[in-house]
Amino acid sequence: MDTNLQIQNKKLELIQWLSTIEDLTFLEKISDLISRENKKDWANQISDAERQSIEKGIVQADAGKLNPHSKAREIYGKRI
Repeated sequence: MDTNLQIQNKKLELIQWLSTIEDLTFLEKISDLISRENKKDWANQISDAERQSIEKGIVQADAGKLNPHSKAREIYGKRI
């Protein structure tokens, strides 16, 4: 079974199970868990390579090594 189908099946199982819960306290705990997961800082979820690239860009910007948008258009053309 492909991964996408497994994901969809799991979602349906969870929806069906959740629809049977009558305990408000339990539902609130689930809701709190979802809220905490959604509030995670994206910066903690990026790879080391992405983090290093961002840090390199900040160092370059702090050093005044910036190019105007027109220069980026010249270099990268229609890709941006």
